[in-house]
Amino acid sequence: MKKILLLTVLVLTALMAGSCGAYNFTGAKPIDAKTFQVNYFQNNADLVQPGIERTFTQQLQELIQNQTNLSLTNSGADLVYEGEITDFRVSPMQATADQRAAQNRLTITVNVRFTNKNKEDESFEKPFSFFFDYGGSEQLVGAQLTEAVNAIYERITQDVFNASLAKW
Repeated sequence: MKKILLLTVLVLTALMAGSCGAYNFTGAKPIDAKTFQVNYFQNNADLVQPGIERTFTQQLQELIQNQTNLSLTNSGADLVYEGEITDFRVSPMQATADQRAAQNRLTITVNVRFTNKNKEDESFEKPFSFFFDYGGSEQLVGAQLTEAVNAIYERITQDVFNASLAKW
C-alpha cells in the first residue's frame, strides 16, 4: 500500500513539475524566436512634439527585453517592430458653464507593423492608442508632459506586447 501511495505521489509530482515548463510570469507564450529589433518609430502626427518618437522606441525595446529572454539586435531579427506615431492631439473633454474646457485629453496613436519571420501568420499591422486626461486650466509642459507621454506609452507598449507575444 505504501509503495502504491509513494508511486502515485511521485507520478503526480512529475506531472505537475513538467506542466510548469511553459508558464512564465509575463504572460508571453513560448516564442519560436531568439532575437528582436525595434526600428525607429517616426513621428508623422500633425502636431509634432519633439522626442516622443525616441521615447516610444526605447520604451518598447525595454519592455520586450524585461519581459522576455529575446536578444535585441539591429538587423536580421526573428521579430521586427516598426511603424510611426500617427496622432498626437489635445481635445477638450468637458466644458464649464462659460464654455471653457474643464478637462482636456491628450491622445497618442501609434501604428505598429509586427513581423514574425518564423511564423508569418502571426504578423500584423494595426494602430494602438491611449490617452491621458488633465484639468482644463493646466498646461502640459515640461515634467507634466513627460509624465503624460510616459503613462500613455506604458499602456500602448503593453498592448503591443500582448498582441505580438502574449496573444491576448
